Amino acid sequence: MKFLALALILAATTPFVAGAQETGLTDEQILLKRVMEDKRSVYAASLALSDPESRAFWPIYDEYEAKVKTLDDRFLNLVNHFAAEYDTLSDAEAADMLKEKMDIEKERMALKQSYTRRIAKAIPPKKALRYAQVETRIENIVRRDVYSLIPLAH
Repeated sequence: MKFLALALILAATTPFVAGAQETGLTDEQILLKRVMEDKRSVYAASLALSDPESRAFWPIYDEYEAKVKTLDDRFLNLVNHFAAEYDTLSDAEAADMLKEKMDIEKERMALKQSYTRRIAKAIPPKKALRYAQVETRIENIVRRDVYSLIPLAH
């Protein structure tokens, strides 16, 4: 069931990516926007939270997602900068981009660990583990698809 939900998220993003030129957003922005909208329903279905668990979980989740969005925005800016400089990228620019990429990844992991610990205190351990597993799977799917759109530096 969980795999089906994740597959549906990915499948649901395809029409939005195809319409990127019509909205003025990049493929990556469309994909991330759609996934973020659908993530909430995937968690609701996967976790089957009771009312008290929901009251504890959703505020933490919403706070986490807001902070992750700022990192996603930084990442998209980095991707767009790379796309703009792809043909003329200097070694200095490449070094700056690499540093920014590594900083974003480090900050994202620290944020993920911090909020997963908070969630683990707010809901039962098995549900907290399920949350962490689903979060990692969604993150991997999104990253795989976004990175597949980015050409390697030359």
